[in-house]
Amino acid sequence: MATPGAFPAAAVAWLAPTRPGSLLAIGSASAPTATHFEQLGNRVTITARAPEDVRRACARHTGFRGVAAAPDALPFLPCSFDAVLVAQGMHRLPPGLVLAEFARVLVPGGQLAVVATFRDDSVPWVRRLAAILQRYDPDAMRGADESAATIPASAHFPEVEQRDFRRWVPITRDGMLKLVSSAPKLANLDIGVAEPLLAEVAELYDSSAPRAEPLLLPYAVRCSRAEVDHAELSSVLRLPEDGLQINLQSRPFVSDSD
Repeated sequence: MATPGAFPAAAVAWLAPTRPGSLLAIGSASAPTATHFEQLGNRVTITARAPEDVRRACARHTGFRGVAAAPDALPFLPCSFDAVLVAQGMHRLPPGLVLAEFARVLVPGGQLAVVATFRDDSVPWVRRLAAILQRYDPDAMRGADESAATIPASAHFPEVEQRDFRRWVPITRDGMLKLVSSAPKLANLDIGVAEPLLAEVAELYDSSAPRAEPLLLPYAVRCSRAEVDHAELSSVLRLPEDGLQINLQSRPFVSDSD
C-alpha cells in the first residue's frame, strides 16, 4: 500500500526512462520528483533561473548537480540528456521557446516528462468543503487547474501520452482549520463571521474523518511523456566526438555536490 502523501510510485515507474541515464530537471519545483528518478539510478542536473534556488535544491538533494540558467536558454551542448523533467511549472513557461530547447538537449529517442498536481474534487467531503467556503468567498477552492501544464502540441514532441494518478495527502483537524483561516479572503473575515465558518468546517471534518485518523486530501497527479523528434530543429545536431558532454558556458552559478 502506498504511503499517504507520498508521490505515487506508479507515476514514477510510468514516467522514468526504461534505462537509467542523465536527467535534466527544470526549476526547483521539479527537485522532489527528480529524487525519485535519482533513486532509480539516473544522474540529475537541476536548473533554475536564480542561483539561490539552485543552491537550496543542491543542499537538500546532495546528489544533484546544479546550474543556474533560464529554461529557454540552456547552456548545454546538444544531445546532453536522456530525459528532461518539468514538475509543477510547465504552464508558466513559453512553450514555443522551451520545447525547442528541451528537444535540442535531448539525445535521439530522449523523453520529456511533465507532471502537474491539482486538487481532486471527485471526493464527496471535498465538494462539501468547497460549498461551505464558497458561501463566504465565491472564488474559494477554484484555484488554477494545473492539468493544463501538459506538453502543448509541438512538432518536437508530436506524440504525447498522458495518464492520471491519485495522491492522498493527510490533513489533521487543526491543519484543515489553519488552511481555511489562512486563505487570503477568509483570513480577513470579522470574528463574528469567521467563528461560525470554522465551526462548520470542524463539524465537517469530525463527520468525515475516520476515528483517530486524519482525513486524506485527494490530489490528481497528471503525467505526460513524449519522445523527442529532432526533424523539426532549425539547426543540425552534431554529437561530440568523444561522447555526450555538458557545456557550462556563461553560467552565473554552478553547484556540483561531487
